[in-house]
Amino acid sequence: MTKIAKKTQAVRELVDRNKTYALADAVKIVKDAAKQRKFDETVEIAMNLGIDPRHADQNVRGMVELPNGTGATVRVAVFAKDAKAEEAKKAGADIVGAEDLMEMIQNGQMDFDRCIATPDMMPLVGRVGKILGPRGLMPNPKLGTVTPDVAKAVESAKGGAVEFRAEKAGIVHAGVGKASFDAKKLEENIVAFIEAIQKAKPSGAKGTYVKKVTLSSTMGPGVKIDVAEIISSGSQKAA
Repeated sequence: MTKIAKKTQAVRELVDRNKTYALADAVKIVKDAAKQRKFDETVEIAMNLGIDPRHADQNVRGMVELPNGTGATVRVAVFAKDAKAEEAKKAGADIVGAEDLMEMIQNGQMDFDRCIATPDMMPLVGRVGKILGPRGLMPNPKLGTVTPDVAKAVESAKGGAVEFRAEKAGIVHAGVGKASFDAKKLEENIVAFIEAIQKAKPSGAKGTYVKKVTLSSTMGPGVKIDVAEIISSGSQKAA
C-alpha cells in the first residue's frame, strides 16, 4: 500500500459514517483529517434543506458575517465613481471602476471574488449581468452588495462575509474557515452559519427544514453533525 493510500485509509477510519456527531467532536475529526495534508484545507459545511428552490417561496439566499472570518483572501471589485470610488479604495477594494470595469468584465478579466456597486451604477452593471449572474457575482441589494455605503460592504466582504444560496437539490454549501483555525473559532463560525440559514427559512418550507448537516475539509471525509443540539442551544440563548 502506498503512503497516499495509507493516509487516505487512516483518514476514513476517523469517521463512522452511520453516526451523527456533536459539533465539538465533528470539528476535532475534521481538523485531525486535515493534518494529513500539506496545505491548509478549507473547512466546508453542506446543509441539506427540505425545500424546492424551483418555487419562489422556497428560495434560500442571503449573507452572513462569520465572527472569525473565513481565512480566505477575498478580492473585491466595486462599481463606483468619484467620492464613492475613493471610499471603496480606502476600504481596501482591489478593483474600482465604472465603464472601464464593465469593459474588463466583457473581455473576460474577472480577477475578483465579490462584486459591489453603488445604486447609480446598476444600469451599467446590468449590461454585464449575463456574465456576472451565472458566476454568482451579480450585485444584489438583498445581499448588501448594492449599497451607497461601499466602504462598509468592502470591509464586510474582506472580513469574512459569506454569501449562501440553495442549489437545485436544496443544498447550501459554504467555506466556514480553515483547518488551522482554533477549534473554538471554527465552532463559532459554524453556529453562526447554521443560525443564519435557520433565520432564512422561507415561508413555503414545509416539514423538516434542516434535514442534514455535514462538515468536511477540502479533501477530507464528510462528518454528520447533530444539528438539533445547535438549534436548541441557539433557542436557549435567544430566550
